[in-house]
Amino acid sequence: MNAGFAAIARLLVLALLGAAPALAQNYPAKPIRILIAQAPGSATDVISRLVGNRLSEALGQPIVIEARPGAGGVVGTEAAARSAPDGYTLFMANNSTHGSNPAVYAKLPYDAVGDFAPVAFVASVPYVLVVDPSLQVKSVPQLIALAKSRPGKMNYASAGNGSTHHFCGELLKSLAGVDMLHIPYKGSPPAIAGLLGGEVSLMFANLTDIGAQIRSGKLTPLAVTTPKRAPSLPELPTLSEAGLTGFEITSWFGLLAPASTPAPIVARLNAEIRRLAATPAEQQRVASQGGLPVDFSPAEFTAFIQREIDGWGQVIRANNIRLD
Repeated sequence: MNAGFAAIARLLVLALLGAAPALAQNYPAKPIRILIAQAPGSATDVISRLVGNRLSEALGQPIVIEARPGAGGVVGTEAAARSAPDGYTLFMANNSTHGSNPAVYAKLPYDAVGDFAPVAFVASVPYVLVVDPSLQVKSVPQLIALAKSRPGKMNYASAGNGSTHHFCGELLKSLAGVDMLHIPYKGSPPAIAGLLGGEVSLMFANLTDIGAQIRSGKLTPLAVTTPKRAPSLPELPTLSEAGLTGFEITSWFGLLAPASTPAPIVARLNAEIRRLAATPAEQQRVASQGGLPVDFSPAEFTAFIQREIDGWGQVIRANNIRLD
């Protein structure tokens, strides 16, 4: 009897090993959806459509972008985590969903690491500190001086409570020692509209979201949040250069799949995305949105996400940032 079971087990293993290449070869056989946890028109949406269009051509199947905004990204992330692990639902993660949220929220309805299989890093994009031109400030020190002269009277916009935009604003308050009011909106597009309409004084915005308004002169950029200057805005200093040492936050985007998605499918998607990212045409498309491609294997992307979560935890604790 034991020998019979052993023989059956060997046959099953051989069958699975033989099926793996065929699984990747036959995938995909139907349309794929990419869930996003932010609103339509957001940087996550723009980047997802940019990647989805090219990936659709490479895979020969339609790719649909489905927005599930809400609760600072928790709603869409949970929906992705609970999706079938068959390769037909992917998730465009970012520094909020897989950076600040797991670091700040003690209880989430999913495990940001354990419930997902990292597929491929897509791009990193700087945040830009932008202000209403009517403030007539041209630098970060001028903005800080103005805020200190008006304690509690200036306000900043964010894409919602718990968003990275929110944390950027709180980090500015902490490092600069200023008192400003937080005005949360339901997503980046309405927050930018509020800034353009004079409802708020400033905000930290993803360059993908705010690039057109900067180029048109409708908003005044003061600095970028990245460790180095942005290639698309080389004249802008980093916040560390502007005097806020340690202010280093990078917006990023990457595709994940639900945990237990077959490894051959993850490998196929990773290979296709990395192949596309290496082409000059795709690099130009990403650069047009203020982004920089990053070439990661799934294992490297997994390690990156853990570093992001750990790093955000350190920032939040060191600066006593709370979501009040």
